Amino acid sequence: MDLTSGRPFWPIEDGVLHHYSALDREVCCDVAIVGAGITGALVAYYLAREGIPVVILDRREVGTGSTSATTGLLQYEVDTPLFKLAGVVGEKKVVRSYNLSIEAIYKIERLLKELGGNCGFERKQSLYLASRDEHIEDLKKEYSARQSTGIRVDFLWPEAIQARFGLASPAALLSYDAAQVDAYRLTHALLRSALSFGLQVYDQTEVSTYRTFKEGVEATTKTGHCIRCRKMVFAIGYEVPGCLKTDIVRLKSTYALVSHPCRRLPEILTQNLIWETARPYFYLRTTEDGRVMIGGEDDEFDNPQNRDARVDEKSQRLAQRFRTMFPAMDLDIAYSWAGTFGETKDGLAYIGESAGFANAYFALGYGGNGITYSLIAAEIIRDLYMGRGNADAEIFRFNR
Repeated sequence: MDLTSGRPFWPIEDGVLHHYSALDREVCCDVAIVGAGITGALVAYYLAREGIPVVILDRREVGTGSTSATTGLLQYEVDTPLFKLAGVVGEKKVVRSYNLSIEAIYKIERLLKELGGNCGFERKQSLYLASRDEHIEDLKKEYSARQSTGIRVDFLWPEAIQARFGLASPAALLSYDAAQVDAYRLTHALLRSALSFGLQVYDQTEVSTYRTFKEGVEATTKTGHCIRCRKMVFAIGYEVPGCLKTDIVRLKSTYALVSHPCRRLPEILTQNLIWETARPYFYLRTTEDGRVMIGGEDDEFDNPQNRDARVDEKSQRLAQRFRTMFPAMDLDIAYSWAGTFGETKDGLAYIGESAGFANAYFALGYGGNGITYSLIAAEIIRDLYMGRGNADAEIFRFNR
């Protein structure tokens, strides 16, 4: 399935960062990873850094699936609000999942220092606006739930929102643990660094068949080359593996645009990620070179053709929403695109082993904060493979 369409911004902005060749021989390794986007790159980096022989493969070029289309927001909030999720998976687990996502933001920042570049990383505040009066009560519940767990957050009434940000809204939550990153650039940086630890990278290599046996997995590419490994990791973004039940995720289409560089960006835009309580929601951020990036207008996934046909209409709606919020600013659309993503019933990712496939781990970061889930998955899979155990794996297990 084509996960993106239109003109995703990051490959255009960053250009060709590195070339990898297709697999043209038989290979053996300890771990083979299918999927060379941000999730696969993080898993590969964490494993290779431990001295584990790793091979990573992708049927596309590196980072050109969902990673190329992400808007790169790093937030701790999952798709289901904390106060609602506690009743679904239990308070202890939901609090831990939120704290893991907060920790992931700062671990990504530290990781970038190891890699020797910032990959567009910037710390931000997150301004979550109530779209309508009837959303205030749930926003108050969410504020109380976050405060009770020690998360730093402010509840703002209309007067404070207007005074501090110049926006009209019935209420808002202001969070201090948020950031943004260029996930496409980060993916390439991780893989380049992991090469020094022995990682092998092959893109434009599609795996067509798998065979599991007691000692591991044997996979064969469309061109007939064999990969033998002790464990296989599926990090294939929002494409549901054929060996899993498809009802674990609901696919949706999402839309995004980025403007041409703006002459002046107000402080509210440069310091905050902005999003809203309405569903489908509208959200925005800025880029290093002074562009505004906007996303949202999600709808149920039908097929790539129908999704792609809506790009122009959806981008105009997003642009108009921005102009309503910031009437003094001109917005000139440079690029717009669509993508497919997945939501789970509880908003949490699926990470770890599944009864549907022996000798395999899955890193399926479904949801709105997929990049933070990717880092969490990398830590869990590393620990499981090395026999260390990881208590957090229980939160994201398949049969929860």
